[in-house]
Amino acid sequence: MRALIQRVTEASVVVDGMIIGKIGKGLLVFIGISNKDSDTEIEKMVSKIIQLRIFNDEIGKMNLSVQDTGGSLLIVSQFTLYGDARKGNRPSFTESAPPTDAKLVYERFLAYLRKQFTGNIQSGEFGADMKVSLVNDGPVTIWLEI
Repeated sequence: MRALIQRVTEASVVVDGMIIGKIGKGLLVFIGISNKDSDTEIEKMVSKIIQLRIFNDEIGKMNLSVQDTGGSLLIVSQFTLYGDARKGNRPSFTESAPPTDAKLVYERFLAYLRKQFTGNIQSGEFGADMKVSLVNDGPVTIWLEI
């Protein structure tokens, strides 16, 4: 499982011209599901995302988590995080889970996240053509791989 995490002041996702998810201060999380991911990876990734200390404390040091700050989460599935372009110019996606498997893992990820995180959670639509907008705060962007 891979995640690209961006600290944002605002973010939204649009499908077919309609906003389906929108947050203010918090984290925009692009999540990629591999063909090897299970509940173990889900639990580790959720724990890391909600405990990741990348928000500033009162003296400006990155020392607070999204949960500490009362921030929100916007979760967007993105199979292209497993794109491998080391050979040639067209990425290979052989490490990505097949769509039907990935959707099940993504839904389990969201369900587990909702049990663990007390704040606002919004999400994109799995498999949809999404338009994502964000204002990256910092900018702060973190790559996680579990």
